[in-house]
Amino acid sequence: MVTGIRNSVWLYRAGFVAIALVLLFLRLLPLGSVAGDWPRPDFLLCLMLAWVTQRPDQLPTWLIALVVLVEDMVLMRPPGLWAAIVVLATEFLRARSALTRELGFVTEWLLLSVVMVAMLLAYRLVFAIAFLAQPGFGFAFAQTIGSILMYPAVVWGMRVLLHLRKPGAGEVDAKGRRI
Repeated sequence: MVTGIRNSVWLYRAGFVAIALVLLFLRLLPLGSVAGDWPRPDFLLCLMLAWVTQRPDQLPTWLIALVVLVEDMVLMRPPGLWAAIVVLATEFLRARSALTRELGFVTEWLLLSVVMVAMLLAYRLVFAIAFLAQPGFGFAFAQTIGSILMYPAVVWGMRVLLHLRKPGAGEVDAKGRRI
C-alpha cells in the first residue's frame, strides 16, 4: 500500500514539471552570456535522463515529450526535433532499466554519456541533412561534455532533495506490479 503523500506518483510528476519550468526560466535569463564563455550544461536533459534511469515508473513518455516540446517552442528550436530525440533516448534507457539497476554508478554514467553524445550527433545529423545553420560543433560538444560532467551532481541532488532512488530487486508499486 502507498504510504503517505511522499510516494504519490502525481506529486513527483508535478515536481518534475515545476523543476523543468524553473530550469527553463533560468535558461532564459541572460546570466553569463558573454561571447567566448563556456556553454552551460543542459540540466533539464540531465534531470530527465537521471529520472528515467532512477525511477522509470514515475516519469511517463507523454510528460517528457510535452516538457521538451514546450522547451523547443520557448527556445525557438525546430519544434519536435529535440523532443523526438529526447523521447527516443529516454525510451532506450527505460527499456534498459532492469540492466541499469544492476550496474554500478560508473557504468551507468558511461552509458548515459554515450546516449548524450548519440543525441548530439543525431540532432546535428538532422540539421545537416536539412541544410540548416547550426552552431559550431565545438560549442555543442562542450555543452554535452558539461552535461555529462554534471550528471553525478544531478543524481546526487535527486537522491538527497527528492528522495528518488533506484528500486530494489523485487520491489513492487502500489498495484503489486514489479518496478
